[in-house]
Amino acid sequence: MALKIRLARAGSKKRPYYHIVVADVRSPRDGRFIEKLGAWNPMLPKDGERVKLVEERIKHWLANGAQPTDRVLRFLDAAGLSKRPARHNPAKAEPGKKAQERLAAAKQAEEEAKAKAAEAAEAAKAAAEVPAEGGAEA
Repeated sequence: MALKIRLARAGSKKRPYYHIVVADVRSPRDGRFIEKLGAWNPMLPKDGERVKLVEERIKHWLANGAQPTDRVLRFLDAAGLSKRPARHNPAKAEPGKKAQERLAAAKQAEEEAKAKAAEAAEAAKAAAEVPAEGGAEA
């Protein structure tokens, strides 16, 4: 039986409150669980008592092979019960495929506009030089 230490939502609409529980992975999120290990109230200020943990029971379940979810692992890392590895995903900040295509098209259009402007400037410069030379000869 695979065990997870995860959050189970409680509280009313737009007023979340979560229980930190150990449950079988096949159980529904808010359904059957084995034991309650703490609580998280995200409505409280960050410097207050948002997270409450029963540390000795969490240590027991971690020793028995229960795997914490990412959010719970953040709480355990802050409490010093477990270590959360650093993550690095630079591709996450990149725009999506369609947005990259739009950016490439916009960049190409900008380059074409610059090239046309440079050609127009050269033509204007050449046109300005030709009458000046003709006027100097006459």
